[in-house]
Amino acid sequence: MSDNRQLRWAVLGTGVIANEMAAALQRMGRRLDAVGNRTPEKAAAFGKKYGVRKVYEDYRQMFTDPEIDAIYITTPHNTHMAFLEAALSHGKHVLCEKSITLNSEELGRAARLARENHVVLGEAMTIYHMPIYRLLRERLASGALGRVNLVQLNFGSFKDYDMGNRFFSRSLAGGAMLDIGVYALSLARLFLESTPDQMQSFVRMAPTGVDESAVLIMANREGQMVSATLSLHSRQPKRAVISCEKGYIEIMEYPRADEALIVDAETGAAQRIQAGRKEDALRYEIADMEAAAAGEGDMLLSHTAEVMELMTCLRRTWGVTYPEEET
Repeated sequence: MSDNRQLRWAVLGTGVIANEMAAALQRMGRRLDAVGNRTPEKAAAFGKKYGVRKVYEDYRQMFTDPEIDAIYITTPHNTHMAFLEAALSHGKHVLCEKSITLNSEELGRAARLARENHVVLGEAMTIYHMPIYRLLRERLASGALGRVNLVQLNFGSFKDYDMGNRFFSRSLAGGAMLDIGVYALSLARLFLESTPDQMQSFVRMAPTGVDESAVLIMANREGQMVSATLSLHSRQPKRAVISCEKGYIEIMEYPRADEALIVDAETGAAQRIQAGRKEDALRYEIADMEAAAAGEGDMLLSHTAEVMELMTCLRRTWGVTYPEEET
């Protein structure tokens, strides 16, 4: 690691998120150190675009490169486990796009590898790193709104039934749960005292056999409840409401939110608060990852594991599996 504790980063993949990551480093006055892709020509074009220091002809070189401290995995989530094993086994810190793995068993193996190799593993879950959520947790911890009783979540968009699209493809681990449900459940977990241990759900399947839409009802041992409505084929607001004893919090356009509305239940007074900028989402993730690698922060992998356990349980209840889980 460099003397100033900044990690030397490689990115695996050259899609939208990889572009955001490279641009975020540029805004921080830095450059991405390396890029790899299964198609070397794409890696070369990406490297030229962002002035990347090193472009691998074979992306697997990043796993053993002594000049790389951390790898950001931005590929589709059905590819994550093999890349996680390679990176963690060679002592690389890893920030991995959501959903970090396909199921809780895979995540358990990855977490063990991280512990054994004394590196940090984190999911690129924007909700855990945006300043607005930290500010809201501080407000709730102050007791001003009382206890959290209910979290209500909506997340949905209308996508045509293009069965070659990754959203509906079993071979690419498609479906609402791993693509958007992970955001809803991660937000809920952040504001609950413990993970839910009671669940009921309704699901509608896409013609390909993945979950297209779902309604989830959950409760934890403290009696806090969660309701979530997810869909890949029905447009919805990205809206979260955290209902407390003395008021409620409304967050629009999560996960990359930068403001929230706090309403006092008794007076009806509303206060809009702002923190951070949604455009800087990747900067916050990078900063938290580097702090964790320096022993000064937490990537909330325990929350990630609890959310993954919920998603795995729900998918198995629905009979939704992916080819990698059937071998």
